[in-house]
Amino acid sequence: MEVVDVNAHLHTPYSFSAFDSIPQAAEMAASQGVKVVGINDFYSMDGYADWDRETRARKLYPLFNIEFISLNSEDQAAGVRVNDPNNPGRTYISGKGLAFPVKLSGEPAAQLAAVKKESNLQVAAMCEKVAKLFADAGVEFGWDEASIREKLTKGSLRERHLAKAIRLAVEGRWPVGAGHDVSSEDDHDVSSEDDHDGKGNVIPDLIGDLYAKILGQPLKSDITNNAAVENEIRSRLLKAGGAAFVPETPEAFLPMATVREIILAAGGIPTYPFLADDAKGGFTDFEGDLAKAAATLKARGFYSTEFITTRNSVEVLERYAQYLWDQGFVVTFGSEHNTPAMEPIKLACRGGVDLTDNLKRLNYWGACIVAAHQKLVADGFQGYLDAQGRPDLKYRDKFILMGDKIIKEAIK
Repeated sequence: MEVVDVNAHLHTPYSFSAFDSIPQAAEMAASQGVKVVGINDFYSMDGYADWDRETRARKLYPLFNIEFISLNSEDQAAGVRVNDPNNPGRTYISGKGLAFPVKLSGEPAAQLAAVKKESNLQVAAMCEKVAKLFADAGVEFGWDEASIREKLTKGSLRERHLAKAIRLAVEGRWPVGAGHDVSSEDDHDVSSEDDHDGKGNVIPDLIGDLYAKILGQPLKSDITNNAAVENEIRSRLLKAGGAAFVPETPEAFLPMATVREIILAAGGIPTYPFLADDAKGGFTDFEGDLAKAAATLKARGFYSTEFITTRNSVEVLERYAQYLWDQGFVVTFGSEHNTPAMEPIKLACRGGVDLTDNLKRLNYWGACIVAAHQKLVADGFQGYLDAQGRPDLKYRDKFILMGDKIIKEAIK
């Protein structure tokens, strides 16, 4: 069986993404030889039609996924960090191979809509705090929830959208009294030619002064590095302890079991995203004991796992992925692209280390299972999971062969 490159976890502008558009993501995948690509937006299936059209137009095979932030009260009470290293009990969950066209209605659809609304409301509340910080600095922010929705996102409002709006506002406005007339400026345009160095570049001192007022201290990032600036804004202003931080309400997090049921109702495979080792070689409380983690995931009804490969050393990724595959889990990999930084779609481990042939094979086999599953479910048949959300491993090889055929026919 010929193995082709897979990236099974990519965010798009339907949540937050490094990509400006779905066509851009699809074109980059095609140019880098990645043949199987999975959309994986937070709380959203709205991009599926665009994803299907743009990937198939380039002879790529699309996977239809989704992502949630759930809460496990048992882990929270015990102080166990799962796959959020800073918040015990908070657990990211993906769904792989959802039905397309979308099949979700009734209570599960209402639950998804409600948690998406709560997430958006939190960012909208932070937006109001940011506007006050700008006003206190003598500058109009120029953005509100509606304008961010219209210009920066296609639905899900995330902290990163607000961080981007702050960067754009700082670059487009100057403090009142700084000797620059801002009264007639467009909300997002740089103020005047006097504020430039003659080459179209904004004067760093003016931007730095405004950042210092908004953030409460000087900006540490290079102002020409948009991704670094937005990350710094987010961490210093919008996270806990920041002047614009607004805590999530309990309604913003569905129980893990409820998220699993929504994914199953949408035809998908509930999937646990592993953090695995961090840059210092550390693991979360939940993931440090791999055998215990695998057993717990099965007890909670999860038989599929994934990794964002740039987070991990190749040695740890090899060990974790192989163990989980041997224990009967589906294993897939992705790059996420859920930050402003544009990275390759073709996967690599931390430090740019190439995936081993074995890791590429495991990733492709996992993608084959997901591809076969989503095709069967879309056609109205039982997929890889039974009615209780459990796989029958004696059929795993058949799903790999079926998915391989489906993928190869789509990309030939």
